[in-house]
Amino acid sequence: HPPEWQRLTLEEAVRQLWDLSGVPQTCEASLRIEPLPRDPEQEVKVLMYRAAQEALSNLTRHAKASRIEMALEARGDRVVLTIQDNGVGFDVAKMLDAPPNVASGIGLRAIREQAATLGGKLEMTSGPTGTKLELSAPFAAPEP
Repeated sequence: HPPEWQRLTLEEAVRQLWDLSGVPQTCEASLRIEPLPRDPEQEVKVLMYRAAQEALSNLTRHAKASRIEMALEARGDRVVLTIQDNGVGFDVAKMLDAPPNVASGIGLRAIREQAATLGGKLEMTSGPTGTKLELSAPFAAPEP
């Protein structure tokens, strides 16, 4: 059967993930969750959760950030997850151009590809003053 978090709404699952990540305990952190008009379809919900999980994992391992902000909100017919930090950043183009391997980060690439198949997109900007990831996807995945 599905993991425990899948029984929660996306808002509850993201809040639980945030609380368990250790991020709020280790740096200046803010989580903003705006009530969604409805829970996204399962595939979109899993994508959003996995993206939040990957971003928080990358942050704690690599970013050296002292401030992290995460937001979940609806914009029109889309659900949007934004994660921003003031860490050391990374070279987005290099990460996307490198051949896939564990060291160069399969996670964000896989999330970007999955988002595209669901009619969404992952936008990443990163530099020496921090990183911003914005994942948006429709509440309902397009029909194949």
